[in-house]
Amino acid sequence: MDSDIIKITKESMENTLKNLEKRFSSVRAGRANPASLDGVMVEYYGSMTPLKQLATISVPEATQLLIKPFDRSSLGAIEKAIIAANLGYNPSNDGETVRIVIPALTEERRKELTKQVKSIAEDAKVSVRNNRHEALEMVEAEDLPEDMEKNMEKEVQELVQTYNKKIDEMLKEKEGELMTI
Repeated sequence: MDSDIIKITKESMENTLKNLEKRFSSVRAGRANPASLDGVMVEYYGSMTPLKQLATISVPEATQLLIKPFDRSSLGAIEKAIIAANLGYNPSNDGETVRIVIPALTEERRKELTKQVKSIAEDAKVSVRNNRHEALEMVEAEDLPEDMEKNMEKEVQELVQTYNKKIDEMLKEKEGELMTI
């Protein structure tokens, strides 16, 4: 039963890393990234619909996103939704597609994004600590002999340290990406 607790805890921590990676991908780093539009919701025939369900998003150049809607009548709504999402993008509509030229990041904006990334990483660390807390509660509930309980607690703590180190590495990599001009 004790290895099940470790297994469950490890899975939870892996999910935290996947979530962190997903959240990091939505923070733009001066290059065109379709994932930066993942959170954009467009009002389409009275209901809020994710942009990626209404159009194909491609990257024709390193600093440009091209959005080609399946239904041309949604062009204006897509443009409005991108502006309303407050991503710092200025979309232009040519009647067929919406084109977004990604502006170069200013030093101030880079520092702002770095703070945002640090906050996201801290959230991930909090999640890992919560996983540890849950694991330790499961260990206590098992009514194991004291020495086995201590070994389990030690294993859980080692997992926490391993995943915190991975989070720090991912943070350092993303910060480097943001601060590179």
